[in-house]
Amino acid sequence: MDKIPLTRAGFDKLDAELKHLKSVERPAIIRAISEAREHGDLSENAEYHSAKEKQSFIEGRVKELEGVISLAEVIDPSKLSGSVKFGATVLLVDEDTDEEKTYQIVGEYEADIEKGKLNLKSPLSRALIGKDEGDSIEVTTPGGARSYEILKITFK
Repeated sequence: MDKIPLTRAGFDKLDAELKHLKSVERPAIIRAISEAREHGDLSENAEYHSAKEKQSFIEGRVKELEGVISLAEVIDPSKLSGSVKFGATVLLVDEDTDEEKTYQIVGEYEADIEKGKLNLKSPLSRALIGKDEGDSIEVTTPGGARSYEILKITFK
C-alpha cells in the first residue's frame, strides 16, 4: 500500500481524534446502548437504534483512522526547500483580480480549504507542484480557468 503523506500537525490531529473516539466516545456509546436495552422491547426502541447507529459510525471512523495512521509518512516541511512540493506554503496572486491567497499543500486527510490547507491531489496543488517563485500557472476550476502567479514559497 502507498504511504499517506501528513504534516506533523495533521498526524497529531488525527491521532488525537482516534484517542478521543477510543477513550471517550466508545465508552459513552456502550453505556447508552446498555441503558437503552434496559427500557425493554428493542424493536421499537428509538434510543437503542440511534445509539447502535452512532456506534457503527464511531467504529467505522476508528477503523479509518487506524488505517491512515498505520500508513502515515510524517513529513517535516521545515526541512524542505526549493520548488513547490508537499508541505510548501505558497503565496499566490490571482492574475485577473490581483487577490492574494496563501495555501499550504497537505495530505487529503488534513486538507481544509477554509484554513488554507490545500489537498495534495487537488487541481491547484497539481498545477503548483514543481513550480518556482515567479512562475505562472493556469488551473481549470469549476468556475472556469484561473491564472495565478507564485509570489513566495516557504517551508515552515
